[in-house]
This record gives sequence, C-alpha cells and structure tokens, in this order.
Amino acid sequence: MNVSFLDEPELEFGAGPHIDTRFGITNFGPLDIGSALAPTKIDVGIVGTPDEMDRTLTWIERCRDEIPAKASPHPNLAPLFPGFRPDAGFRSTLVLDSTLRRTVYPREFEALKAKNDYNLMIRESVRLFFSELEYLSTHTTAAVLLVVVPQQLAELLDPEARPQSAARDVLLDFHDMLKAEALDLRPIQLILPSTSDPARARKLKIRNQLRTVQDEATRAWNFHAALYYKAHGRPWRLTRRSSELKTCFVGVSFYRSLDRAQLLVSMAQVFDERGDGVVIRGGPVKISKEDRTPRLSEVDAATLLTEALSRYRSVHHHAPARIVMHKSSTFNAAEIAGFRAAASQEHIHTMDLLSVSEESTLRLFRYGSYPPLRGTLLSLDSRHHALYTRGSVNFFETYPGKYIPRPFLFRCESVEEAPRNLGQEILALTKMDWNRTRFDGTAPITVEAARRVGEILKYVPDGKRIADRYAHYM
Repeated sequence: MNVSFLDEPELEFGAGPHIDTRFGITNFGPLDIGSALAPTKIDVGIVGTPDEMDRTLTWIERCRDEIPAKASPHPNLAPLFPGFRPDAGFRSTLVLDSTLRRTVYPREFEALKAKNDYNLMIRESVRLFFSELEYLSTHTTAAVLLVVVPQQLAELLDPEARPQSAARDVLLDFHDMLKAEALDLRPIQLILPSTSDPARARKLKIRNQLRTVQDEATRAWNFHAALYYKAHGRPWRLTRRSSELKTCFVGVSFYRSLDRAQLLVSMAQVFDERGDGVVIRGGPVKISKEDRTPRLSEVDAATLLTEALSRYRSVHHHAPARIVMHKSSTFNAAEIAGFRAAASQEHIHTMDLLSVSEESTLRLFRYGSYPPLRGTLLSLDSRHHALYTRGSVNFFETYPGKYIPRPFLFRCESVEEAPRNLGQEILALTKMDWNRTRFDGTAPITVEAARRVGEILKYVPDGKRIADRYAHYM
C-alpha cells in the first residue's frame, strides 16, 4: 500500500496553458482562437413561452458584458465571467435574431398539468418543443437550439419532485426524451428558469440541507462553454508532449432499454486530447451467471471497438497510436481478447484497459479540517488504485464540495502504462466535461459521457440512426 500525490494537470488554450478552464479562457482565449473554423458568431435558435423567453434573452444579453465574481475569501473558486463578446473570453458572440425564435404557450402546459398524468405531460411537452425545434433546425441558420424550460416542467426535471411510482412503472425524463427525439436536429441546450433568475429555483432539500443555485458568474461560465462547444468550438484540450503517443480515450458502460427488457451497451468514444466525442451504440449483452456482471462476448467486444476505430479514422484520417479504455465493470478474458484483437487488426499495439467505479468505501484522512487533496493516489497493490478526483484544491485554497469526497477507483486489467500516468490521465479527463467549468468533477469524461449517452439512447428505438457527435447528448 502506498500513498502519493499527482500534480494538477494543465490544459491547453489559445495562447498558453492553465490548470483552470475559466482562467485559461480569460487569459488566453479558446483553443481555436484565430482559426477560420472557430465559431466567432453563433446563431442561437430559441423555443419557449413568451415570458420565459424574455427573461432568458435579458440574462443572455447581460452576459455579453462582464459578470462580477462572487464575493468570497477564495477568489479562484468562483471568478468573474469576462463576457461573451468578440474581444473577451471565448472571443465569440451570440446572434439572437427574432427570426430564430419560436413560441410555445403556457396555457398548453397548464392544461397538461391539470390532467395530473406525469408521463402524459412529458410526452406532450416533448412533442410541443420538438415541433418548433424541427422548424428552426430545418428553416434557419441556428447552430444551437436553446430550449427555455417553463416553470411547470422545470419542477419535474428534479427527481425529488417527481411523483412516486410503482416499481413496474417507468417515469419518463423530459431532458433525455427530448434529446433522443431531436438527435437528427442541431445540438440542444436546455436552460432552466433558475439560470436567469435564481429566485425561481425550486426550494428542495438534499441531505437535510437546502439546495442552492450557483452564483451568476459560474452559471454564465457553464452555459456559454457548453454553447460554444455545441457550435463546433474548441474551448480547450489536454496537453500532450511531442514524445507522447497519439491517444484515443474510450468509455464503455451499460444501460437498460426503456421497457427494461434488454440490457444494452452504450459507448462514448472521446477523440484524443481535444475531447470531441463520437457515440457508438452496441447490441444486447448478457449478465454473467458467475458474478452477475454484464459481459460482452469476444466477438461483440471486437465489433464494438472496430466500429469505434472506424469512426476515429473517418474523422482524423489515421488510426490512433494508443487506446485507453475505461469500462464501468471489470473485464473478463473474452472481453480483453476481443478488444485486443480489434486493436491489433488496426495495427495498434499499445492499449490500456481499466475498469473504473465511483462506488467506494475507502477513505483517507488528513490532519486538519479539510479532506485529502485532489490528486491523492492510494495504490493498494499493482492493480488496484483509489484516486481523489474530488478533494481539497490548493488553487482554490479550500475544498469546493459540501460532503466528504469519495475516491475514484480504477483497476489495471491489462495495461502497458504505469499506474501513476494512468491516474494522471484520469485526473485530466475530469476537466473535459463541457457542461461544467470548475475542475472538481468526480468522473473522467469517458465515464460521464458513456453514462449520459446511455440515459438518452434508451429512448431511441432499435434501428433508428443516432447522432455521432457527443454534443447532441450533453
């Protein structure tokens, strides 16, 4: 057993590196600054009720200029938002023309709510929004579609606010169902009433503590980073030394079909250091009788990775030199053989297979009142490791969480790289989530993306073509 510490990984931005995405964007601009492909103007299509749309547009206009930092003794924890305009931050601007707007009316949601049928309200709400989103995607230049969620629906997006259900009932999720329905359209961004007006947040308690809304600058950071990425922008990427192999990171996880009849495999492939993802949907899998774990056959494992590498080659015009795979369950001999056979067929001879988990009973304690530092690595033996991806952060001068953090577990199933280096990659990949800009996420994007993809794909019927870009699922 050994405890060590991994330095905070840097990210690469337009004119220099930084460990924090927000300071990197503010000081150096996005990665693609100056590129002819950078989205310097983003046409935003918007669907919502008149009142909600007006509130949202007012807030977005406010975000063109600087949003002050939250008053705090820890200034690096919640810095100011520099504004979303051509001469600051992302060096881009949002086009909010009236021709890019479509209206849905509150009376329709009130009528649905009065029927007191949760799933009916979700289905009909998805239908109402999809009709308008389809029009914007087909008839306008909108690069991203913004769904302004009405208050009646916003209350149902929180799992704690949904009705209780019998075990056999399936409660539909508006976010996931709408994303699944709209996979053929432009990427969608949902915005809640509390984003533009925190006073309208639903007052819910989590673990007996009242949940709070993020400060305005942080909300602006998260919203605009996601929007920029969905418009084909490249905000930042992992740093890579010239001597390092070109690496493709792959995440594999499993999900059940909506009717719970089948266990399927979902896989999100994250393209090299840029973090752009391509989604692959696998076929049915079986639960192993030996350990009650979902397993792929050797043939299915090889087929899944072969398809992923084919998509990689179509984008990059070459195969990666190295593959790192993060899987939400342990690997058996058949899966290892299948994945390695697919890599060998593509002449890729460097491959690291890791099983990962966020469920851990392990805890480390340090002197003082703060949890272990983010980057603390506990190596139980040569294969089993626990990494604090959440914890106290020197750059923040505090612990940014509310609860005692758990380490992220990874097991070296079949690896060629040193465990410390694999842990360093996991730590860096936690910063590649475009939905959040503060680097205190628990899971690497490989795991997070595969999980999110599965939640949406369960609403997609078999045989229907799915979107390739991860931007459609986040």
